[in-house]
Amino acid sequence: MPLMARARFNAKVNTEEVTAEIRRAAGRGLRHATEHVLSVSNQRVPHDEGTLERSGAAVVDENDLRGIVSYDTPYSIAQHENLDYQHKPGRAAKFLELALREEAEVVKLMIAKQLRQALK
Repeated sequence: MPLMARARFNAKVNTEEVTAEIRRAAGRGLRHATEHVLSVSNQRVPHDEGTLERSGAAVVDENDLRGIVSYDTPYSIAQHENLDYQHKPGRAAKFLELALREEAEVVKLMIAKQLRQALK
C-alpha cells in the first residue's frame, strides 16, 4: 500500500466579503465593458454635428449588475433602426447593435479579467 501524505487544516472564510468583492469586480468589469461598447458604437454612429454621438452614455447598475449603453436624442431610435437612411462612410444604422454583437467576446473577457484579479 503506497504511503499518502495528509494535511489537515481549518480555514475561516468570510463568504459575505468574498461575495461582495466578486460583485464589485463584476461591476468594474461591466463598467469597462459598457464603456468599450459605447466607444466602438461611437465610431459608427451617424454623424452630422455630433449631437447623437455626444448623447451616448454607458451606465452600470451595481445592484443588479446590469450595463446599459444608450443614446438620448429625439431621433436616436430612428437613426438606429432605419436601414434606408444614407450615412457618411463608416457610419451606419444599427450602430449600437453591431458594436455589441461584434464586441461580445471582448465584453466577456473584460468582465472575466476583473473577476480573475479579484480572486487572486
